[in-house]
Formats: sequence, C-alpha cells, structure tokens
Amino acid sequence: MKTISAVFVLAAGLVMPAMGQSAEQLWARNCIQCHAEDGRGGGAGTKTLLTRELMDQSLDRAFFDKIKNGVPDMGMVAFKETLKDEQIWALVVHIRELQAAADRKANGSPKAVNGVYTSKHHTFKLETVIDKGLRTPWSAQWIPGDNGGLVVTNRGGSVMLWRNGTLTTIDGIPESLEVGQGGMMDVAAHPDYAKNGWLYLAFADPHPTQRNRGTMTRVVRGKLKFEGDKVSFTEMQNIFSAKPEHYLATGLHFGVKLAFDPKDSSMLYFGIGERGRMEMAQDLTRPNGKIHRVKDDGSIPADNPFINVKDAYPTIWSYGHRNPQGLAFTSDGDLYDTEHGPRGGDELNLVLKGRNYGWPVVSFGINYSDAPFRTPWPDTAGRKEAPHTGAAPDDAITMPVYRWLPSIGACGMGLATGEAFPKWSGDLFAGGLSGSNIDRLRVRDGVLVEREEILHGIGRVRDVRTGPDGRIYIVLNDPDRVVAITPAN
Repeated sequence: MKTISAVFVLAAGLVMPAMGQSAEQLWARNCIQCHAEDGRGGGAGTKTLLTRELMDQSLDRAFFDKIKNGVPDMGMVAFKETLKDEQIWALVVHIRELQAAADRKANGSPKAVNGVYTSKHHTFKLETVIDKGLRTPWSAQWIPGDNGGLVVTNRGGSVMLWRNGTLTTIDGIPESLEVGQGGMMDVAAHPDYAKNGWLYLAFADPHPTQRNRGTMTRVVRGKLKFEGDKVSFTEMQNIFSAKPEHYLATGLHFGVKLAFDPKDSSMLYFGIGERGRMEMAQDLTRPNGKIHRVKDDGSIPADNPFINVKDAYPTIWSYGHRNPQGLAFTSDGDLYDTEHGPRGGDELNLVLKGRNYGWPVVSFGINYSDAPFRTPWPDTAGRKEAPHTGAAPDDAITMPVYRWLPSIGACGMGLATGEAFPKWSGDLFAGGLSGSNIDRLRVRDGVLVEREEILHGIGRVRDVRTGPDGRIYIVLNDPDRVVAITPAN
C-alpha cells in the first residue's frame, strides 16, 4: 500500500484559522497551494491524492495524523498548533469527497450491457415488479400462504398488499402522521407468521391527546383478515409506544426498522432515530437515538441491559445512534444496523448489548453546512474505545465496522439468502437514499471483508428484502416502485 507520507504534503505557510471556516475554506487557505483545488497534486512535488488505494477507510486516521503532526521529512508542517482537531478532520472529509468525485468520474457506475449487470460473483438483471399505485413507499415484507404476497407501506399512511399483479389497500391500518421524514414506515412479519399470522407495523404516532405535541415512533401488531377482495388489519395490539411527554414536534430522524432474532423468534429489535435532538441519543431516559429490544408480544426481556437503571427505558438494547434506517441479522445471528451520519460518516454497526455507539460525542461526518463538527475516534474525544468482542469499559464507545465517506443516506438493508444467488448467500445488501445505490457487504466476525457497489443511480432506496424466490427486492421512491435483482440466466 502506498504510504500517505509520500503523497500528502501540505503548504508550508501557517494560517491562523477562524472556527467559522468551512472545510472548503480550510482547504483553500491551507492546502490548495500544494495539492491543487481538486487534490490532484503537483505543487511542491506532491503526488495525487486521487487514487483508489488512498480511499481505504483504514487510512482515515493516517490522513488525520499527517495533517495534525506533519511529515517533516517531506517538508509538510504540523497544523496542530493552528487547527483544532475538528477542523483537521473536516479537511479529511473534504479529501474523501474529492476522492469520491474523482473516482466516480474516472470509473463511472455499474452499467448493464444488454440489460445484464456483471458483479464480482454474479451476473444479474433489474426487473420492475410494481410501478404504479405507490406513493413514497417505505418498506416491504413478503407473507406466505394462500393469501400471501408483498405487503408495502407508504409513508403517507396506506399499507398495500400486492398479489397476482394487483395492489389492494389494506383497511383498518392505525393512524400515522406524515411529518417530514416520518409517517407509515416499516413492516415485518413474525418468523412464525404461517402459524400465528402476526404482522408488525412501525410508524410516526401522533400524540395520544394533543396533536400539536408532535409524534414518536410506535410499533403495533395485528392480523390480516381476508374477505373476498377486501383485506383488513385486525386484532391490533400495542408492542411499543413512548411516554406521552417524550413525543417530539420535529420531522427528523425517525428510524425505524424491525428485525426478529433468527436464534429466538420471540425477540424483536427496532431502532428509533434521535429525532434531530442529538443530545438525547446519550440519554437513557429517552427512547430516541436507540436500538430497542422487546418480546414479540411487547413485554420486556428480563436480561435487557438497562432494565434496572432508574428512569431508563427498559426496552433499550444500545444507544448513541443517530438515525438507524437499516437493521438486519446475518445468518450467524449477528445484528447490524446502517445509520445516517451528517455530511459524511454513514455507519455499518455490529449492534451489541448495552453498547454506546457514540453519537454525538464522535462522528465521521461534518455539518451539512460544510462546517467542522466532531472527530471520529473516542481517544480524540477523551473516551475509550470498546472492543467488538468481550466486555466493554464503562462509557466506552463502539466504533462502526464500516463508514461511508461521502454519505450514501443509508436506508434499508437485507440479507441475501436462498438459491438464486448462492455466491452472495449471507451477504448484506445496504441501500442509499442520496447515494441512489446498493452496496453488497460481506462481514465475518465483525470485520468487513468485502464491499461492492452493485447498483447506482436507480432512485432513492428505502428498503431491501430477499423474497421467497431468492431474488432481492428493492423499494424505491423517486421513482416510486419496487424492483427486483434477478439472476441473468
């Protein structure tokens, strides 16, 4: 691997910064002289930063340290006396954005040839399944049986069943409130649906007594009743709802995805975003910014980590999350989430009992305004780093398995199973809203061993699910449709 020292030399002139400077302004004042506006290098003999090998996430800290401490043998000065750590990290984010733009320009996106995409392990086609009747679809779930089909939620509040090429609106769906990023969101079938018929919904619930008091994520379950062409959601039971005083009048960061434990089908996990109130992600007395765990009937498992902590929500499994919009178990029983960072720093996390995932103490992202925000590492924030295995020190922060820089707007994640794509079996497929992409992720024992972008430019990806036929179904909005990754042969 090429070392950063050989290619990364900043301008020798020291500039006293203003904390209000954006990453682009910091780059212009401190780096352009040697590295050029786009990072291609040339000044003072610098080499380009725009190579794929320098984009590897393992080099994030090396970039940060070289800017902070300098590279004396290469004539690069240290910026630790003139730039704060947050500003130095903002420069790294800017470099990552330059690299990604250059890589996309040079290498383009995955493209179909005669309708066929070629990836590392499989060739495939993209087929349209539903292209009419949906409005901002958010999630989908296959249900088995004679009345089986694909249940699709729409953020505006409707839930539909697609079967035999026809969409039917399901009656009796609980009221949700479409506000900002929230509305009717996730749907999941109980692993034993064929026997018990339980279907779970997660949505933005209006305040129970005062609608102007905002919303909070709620989870319910019910059963579908079929009468001719009519389908109804019946026998509804509450699985989770927040305390009324914790509803929030914001339209930001609702989460929410549902996932059942494959090793214990009675355990249900779900994530709630921090609702734009980042300080609450570290507060165990608030439900937002957390991954929760309940039994399938809504009761609280006795071994939940904070069940005996005064005033804590007993459902909390982990905390310090920003906006988890992907949640899936791997075939070996590990739980992963994908969540939005701010500008840069979307994360893939191995979700472990009682762990703190750091938001907003640390972040791989910067502010949307391009202003510096935080640094990514616990030691730069005066904290300890938690291991991915074994016990974690109190108040330590668990780092992500992978971070996306730039952001992809991580949303929706599913596990590839079945015989349609045997060489992908056990891989996670993660979607992106702003990225309009699907990444294939292979993780082993909490380590990312393979990542491949298999689609790009297909629309805003809301959900990814493997169907009973082994095809990988993708829920899109803009355009509002469901498509399927299908074997080419």
